[in-house]
Amino acid sequence: MTSATQAHVQYHQPALTDTELATARWEDDGGPALDAYPRPQAEHWLRIAAALGERLPELADREDVIVHCEHGTRSGAPAAFFPTRAELEIDTALFAPLAPATIDPLRHGDEERYTTAWGAFTHEAAHAAHSRWLTPPELCGTAQGAAAALLEETRAEHAHLNRRPGDRRYLRAAVKPLVLDGFTSQTPTDPWQAATAAGLLLARRDAGILDPDETETVEHTVTAILGENLLETLTAIWTAARTTADEDGQAMLEHAHAWCQALSTDPAGPEPAPDPASGWPPGELAEAIGKAVGRVQANEAAQAAAQARAEATRTARVRAQAAQAARERQAAQTAEKVFSSPGRPHLPAQSGKSKTTSSPVTGTRPPTTKEKAAAGQLARALRAAAYRERTTTVTASTAPPGRLNMRQALARDAQRAAGATPTATPWTRTVHRANPTPPLRVGIAVDVSGSMGNAAAPIASAAWIVAKAAALTDPASRSATVAYDRAVTAITAPGRTPGTVTQFDARGLGHRLAEAIDALTAGVNLTQPGAGRLLVIASDGYYRDDEAAQAAERITALRVAGCAVLWLAFDPDPMPLPGATLLELTDPAQAAAAIGRAATTALAATHT
Repeated sequence: MTSATQAHVQYHQPALTDTELATARWEDDGGPALDAYPRPQAEHWLRIAAALGERLPELADREDVIVHCEHGTRSGAPAAFFPTRAELEIDTALFAPLAPATIDPLRHGDEERYTTAWGAFTHEAAHAAHSRWLTPPELCGTAQGAAAALLEETRAEHAHLNRRPGDRRYLRAAVKPLVLDGFTSQTPTDPWQAATAAGLLLARRDAGILDPDETETVEHTVTAILGENLLETLTAIWTAARTTADEDGQAMLEHAHAWCQALSTDPAGPEPAPDPASGWPPGELAEAIGKAVGRVQANEAAQAAAQARAEATRTARVRAQAAQAARERQAAQTAEKVFSSPGRPHLPAQSGKSKTTSSPVTGTRPPTTKEKAAAGQLARALRAAAYRERTTTVTASTAPPGRLNMRQALARDAQRAAGATPTATPWTRTVHRANPTPPLRVGIAVDVSGSMGNAAAPIASAAWIVAKAAALTDPASRSATVAYDRAVTAITAPGRTPGTVTQFDARGLGHRLAEAIDALTAGVNLTQPGAGRLLVIASDGYYRDDEAAQAAERITALRVAGCAVLWLAFDPDPMPLPGATLLELTDPAQAAAAIGRAATTALAATHT
């Protein structure tokens, strides 16, 4: 049997097809040209062939090859290259089940939808680039000519991969039509066919196109037929052929001659006829190759799935980064609008048709003695939380300064006396280094909606205590306070120390906590590492679902960034949002110790 898998390089002009003969007759009669294919597919396949011809130079480094897409190729192979005519043909069936109107090879990446066809196209491009020798006419149709064509298959693919290693996946995708379709249930299981299977599959394994686990079944089958010694001889031949130069046809013919001799076949004669007495049932090779191709397809599917997951992860990461950047820009814009005019409410775009609203601030008052004491207590707690012990490092050396270790000194003297190179280190030095104390960033959001009327006074007191304590902790510490209902109002701008307690009138509508968090996040850098970060929210938590969802998203992002979130509530049955630590209070002065503990956790997180 002459396998179609060996007919990918055609050295003679192909026979005219019935369509071409009919076209010639019509032209002789002076009639109109006959379409090669029924319209509208004819124009699509002509377009696809032209597009493949434009893509061929990037694969083969040649611009003189014409590509044809045929409904059934003239060579009989799924694809073939005609070196004497500089033509390449590919069977349109390889593109199934895609409609030709949807195929556009000029669009880079479109080949991912028809990897089998592109793999066959790549295989022929490899022949166009590297099969630069011709079989002498007298050897065409002989066993030596068939062996030379067989060895050229993997030699050309290996040379192609040296130039374009990324095409490996396409060559793997084309193994089925290029190899398996040439072996059927009627293929005899004799030494010549077993050697052919080895030269097509095992040689591709050695060339790095297939993986060892994918060819195990074929290797076991051909070893049982050929024997280990003969298979080793054939392996040496295709290994030598793989390193042969593109133009060295004489060497390829010598390799083919050695192939025939190893199989006890007359090189000048035809390919051996099937041997009924081989002892092996027909189809044995086809079954083994089918399992190998199935393993290749399974591995490629698994690889494609893994790549798809990785691409989905990368896409999700890029989208998340873009969304984060958009949120940061939005937060910066909100902060600019809120803090540029302290005391003037800022209405977010989603707050309704009204463009104006009244400020919730009703006035200020001096802090009480109790509030001052609470602020001082909280400031001391924050300073204690921010303190870092000195780092102590002990180093050993062979020379001062430092403390002398007598045991090491005696050991060093003994090493010298013995003529050895001294390795003992008799001097030890202790170095104490102070660790920088991280500053504190505190954002305070106060709910001034109507449901907070009874808690307005204690919330105002707690907000002042926290802001004042943050200012007393460290000169580099910063805090800011905003009030929110359906608008966001700046109470204390970032970096300014509040001298008085701001009083609120909690009669507003809505809860724009999300925008309040955005303003504080950008105002005092709650997402920037290197500082202890704390967001304090004073609210009962009775929000609409959309308001709660938007605020919860911001809280989650802050927690991921390492910012602690504390939820203060003075009314019974509070409903804090997920991710916040609830602190129920009856007296604002109680907030000092509780907030101190929360700030301690926030500051400790800067070193984790």
